[in-house]
Amino acid sequence: MPNPYGRNRSSVRMTTPEIVVKIRTRRPIEGISSVLLPFRADGSIDFDSFAENLLRTADVGLTPAVNVEFGCLERLSAAERAEVLDLARDVLVARPFVAGATIEDPGGNVRYQYRLAASEIVQNGGTPIIMPSSALSCLEDSGWLGLFQSLVDDANTVIAFEADPQVIASGKIYSAETIREVMQYPHVAGLRHSSMNRRLEWERLSLRDEVRPDFKIYSGNDIALDMVIYGSDYFLSVSACAPEAFALRDLHWKNGDPRFFELNDLLQSLGMLAFRPPSVAARHSAMQMLRLRGRIECDAPARGEPSRPDSDLEILIKIIERLDQLLHAGHVHL
Repeated sequence: MPNPYGRNRSSVRMTTPEIVVKIRTRRPIEGISSVLLPFRADGSIDFDSFAENLLRTADVGLTPAVNVEFGCLERLSAAERAEVLDLARDVLVARPFVAGATIEDPGGNVRYQYRLAASEIVQNGGTPIIMPSSALSCLEDSGWLGLFQSLVDDANTVIAFEADPQVIASGKIYSAETIREVMQYPHVAGLRHSSMNRRLEWERLSLRDEVRPDFKIYSGNDIALDMVIYGSDYFLSVSACAPEAFALRDLHWKNGDPRFFELNDLLQSLGMLAFRPPSVAARHSAMQMLRLRGRIECDAPARGEPSRPDSDLEILIKIIERLDQLLHAGHVHL
């Protein structure tokens, strides 16, 4: 049976001392969090709850990300994605946010379509992340680099994205040489790395430290939340469940507070529950938790999206109870 969390593509076996020395204490952590798009029971989008969660995410110090949810994104029309982008612009009022740049026609001019999507995001005040697609994964690495070269005039800052195809069907993991080159493009601020493979992410961090120390490696590994202690920042989905808890965890790390570990362990239990196989149902796990916390009115999956059983609710309630205790101890108001 294939590993649902990604193949081991690493060519270099790092030793424990080499890994431990990467730990960076008291480091400020940058967090980007997906803001999940909720649906009502009738299948319509709950834009009111979405707007509230956008604000909640920004208010605690994380950068909200919209139009980035696999499993939901491909079920939205171009008009709905545009409405989400417009809402983010209007609600956040010049505060930073990230938005997914996607393409409509996989058989068309891929580079042109991505440039158009990125330009629209920039015009609305957001930072584009170039979302994986089947058309993009079919390109040679040189074609992927060419896309980012073409974006230099359309985006002041853009984020690249690589993902193992066992994690995201349209994903692709690029060679170390290709990642080295994209790091040298000044307008590419960072890379969302979603291999679900610690060793490969450690190698990306080593490459970053060698080539361009200000380049961000945004961990997309929802089942290894402690990657931030080694120098990764993050771009996660599970953080949508409790952005204030992630912000508090990050503050604990910056302050050298050992409470980081207890809070991280609890959040990791949530990540493991949500992203257990089949991981495509993780979005519904997050919706279940958001509803239990009173952040959305309905936890209905997106149209045709996989769901989790109601038996998960009892586990989520226990996680929420402990989470509330840790947030209260950290003096965070819910």
